[in-house]
Amino acid sequence: MEKIIVTIANELNVKQTQVEATIKLIDEGNTIPFIARYRKEATGGLSDETLRDLGERLTYLRNLEARKEEVTKSIEAQGKLTEEIVKDLENAITLAEVEDIYRPYKQKKRTRATIAKEKGLEPLVTIIFEQTDPRDLEEIAKEYINEEKQVNTTQEAIKGALDIIAENLSDDPNYRKQIKRICYRESVLETKAAKPEEKSNYEMYYEFHENVNRIPSHRILAINRGEKEEFLKVKIQKPEDKIVNIIERKVIKGQSQYTNYLQECVLDSWKRLIEPSIEREIRSDLTEKAEEQAIKVFGKNAKQLLLGAPLKGLTVMGFDPAYRTGCKIAVIDETGKLLDTITVYPTEPQNDVAGAEKTLLALIKKHQIDMIAIGNGTASRESEMFVADLIKKADHTVHYAIVSEAGASVYSASKLATQEYPDINVSLRGAISIARRLQDPLAELVKIDPKAIGVGQYQHDVNQKRLEESLTGVVEDAVNKVGVDVNTATPSLLSYVSGLNSTISKNIVKYRDENGKLKNRKELLNVPKLGKVAFTQCAGFLRIYDGDNPFEITAVHPESYDKAEQLLIQIGYKPQDILDKEKLNQMKTSLKNVNISKTAKELDIGEMTLTDIIEELNKPGRDPREDMPKPILRNDVLKLEDLTEGMVLTGTVRNVIDFGAFVDIGVKHDGLVHISEMSESFVKNPSDIVSVGDIVKVKVIGIDKERQKVKLSMKM
Repeated sequence: MEKIIVTIANELNVKQTQVEATIKLIDEGNTIPFIARYRKEATGGLSDETLRDLGERLTYLRNLEARKEEVTKSIEAQGKLTEEIVKDLENAITLAEVEDIYRPYKQKKRTRATIAKEKGLEPLVTIIFEQTDPRDLEEIAKEYINEEKQVNTTQEAIKGALDIIAENLSDDPNYRKQIKRICYRESVLETKAAKPEEKSNYEMYYEFHENVNRIPSHRILAINRGEKEEFLKVKIQKPEDKIVNIIERKVIKGQSQYTNYLQECVLDSWKRLIEPSIEREIRSDLTEKAEEQAIKVFGKNAKQLLLGAPLKGLTVMGFDPAYRTGCKIAVIDETGKLLDTITVYPTEPQNDVAGAEKTLLALIKKHQIDMIAIGNGTASRESEMFVADLIKKADHTVHYAIVSEAGASVYSASKLATQEYPDINVSLRGAISIARRLQDPLAELVKIDPKAIGVGQYQHDVNQKRLEESLTGVVEDAVNKVGVDVNTATPSLLSYVSGLNSTISKNIVKYRDENGKLKNRKELLNVPKLGKVAFTQCAGFLRIYDGDNPFEITAVHPESYDKAEQLLIQIGYKPQDILDKEKLNQMKTSLKNVNISKTAKELDIGEMTLTDIIEELNKPGRDPREDMPKPILRNDVLKLEDLTEGMVLTGTVRNVIDFGAFVDIGVKHDGLVHISEMSESFVKNPSDIVSVGDIVKVKVIGIDKERQKVKLSMKM
């Protein structure tokens, strides 16, 4: 265990004591959000992202140690375990290295070498490999002719022996390690067109090569997809002569009658056994690293989208655009309650603009609608033009915003949507989702499979189990960072709260329905299956407004209520004062002057915990998403034809990928800011510069009207 602690500490650049304490907390069953928020003293304030990385590495390294034990026992059972093997296994730092060490001792299918061994040719292998027997090899080989074992000639005997040597060379972990290192350093990945005459998205790879050690993640995944769709042929060109020479120098002990045989044998081992296997491993390693990067990018983007600023206190019209089937409309009040639904036909083929205007203006007046959320899918821009004209005719000010509708159709047909809106047509549920996304992105987006929220890069090509685990962690971190109103939250939102699962979340809603609003966090202990352990994990993340305890509109944990109260008494206030605006403003001044070190000792509490309590008392009930950029509210439309090079616009970052960012500037398709156009200085990673949801100023530097593409620059 000590070795694992040291490894993780070095990799994450943190102290061993931090790693040790975190592992203890994880093993005790604490969740990452809980550890990140309420056990800062133990972890030294590690962030939720670092804690998740730590948890992943812990799992990998424990699996590595378990595999080492299995391999050691297996080799020992064969009576072949040596001190050298034990040492090699001890020094192995990846599962691939362990498998390379185990390769010679693995139970194999019948190969040319195993057949040769069955024919009793292993003593001949020793003679050829040692290269010291002065007798003619043909003469030596005669001793191994055995018609019963189907060794009919001397050449068959020699060939069988060479097959065994070829496999031994292929299985040697030292050779494999050295060859892999050379291949990673000097190999080139080449792609060619499988169907040169066909046009595809992969034309840039029809004649392409790049060093294996320099190829970026997004290119690996694009090439993999092109190969899978049979547009590309992929090959790794390796420094064959160099590799063969290295093996020959180690195997051949000077010129002799054995030299030619061994040269052929080395070449056969390389071409038939080592090269195909190494190629598979390199492709697999490249893909694994590329997938890890894609999952990280997706997770980062998803988190930003989930933490998008809510537009509270507005009545919103959700506008789900379409052509033939009509635009679906849903109106929701400021609490998200559905008020009205209708379908209108302002787009082709009906083009009933006048009828749609009349209907929607009546709805705007009836419900005093402040905001229209337009989905960004099919017919979005035609709908936007219609809405821009429509709101000019309204009797009060109305704005609109373009909202990503990714996953809305997935939600509409889901079991959850059916439970929420059993009497509403599937096609209208998408409009409800679009409206609610503008009002509260987090509460709405947790209902959708994270893969479907449209902010990734090749998310359907990566390891789906790994992606799901990562995204579940991202959603958990976002939900717990914001906190959840236990009296209004849906089961889908509650299920992401630390310590809760789907069953307990449904039980909370059922308890709420049967007993009315919860008045304090302690009442959660009355919910079936929510025991003391789950309560400790979840309580601080659940908010109770208009309840018995003012602390419960904050993230102050029940275990710290008495300390928080003592702190307030020390500065001349009581818990109830945080609900009084005037007293709260006075209290903030007093809290600013608290001596953290001295007060922490007096209250017998950690300094980090005290700092967090003060922060919460300074902003009771405040939503951390209020610091995030607000959606751009528009009242007029921009067409591709309106754009000119050099034009400076404000846009919303919709997606961040390895090679840049897509920005919504209000025309039909998002514009691309290439990584080279993000800053005057070198940019290694686009996510260092922008995040999903950021509002940025961009300059138009290229317009391709035929392909409907816009190139943008953030260099001003």
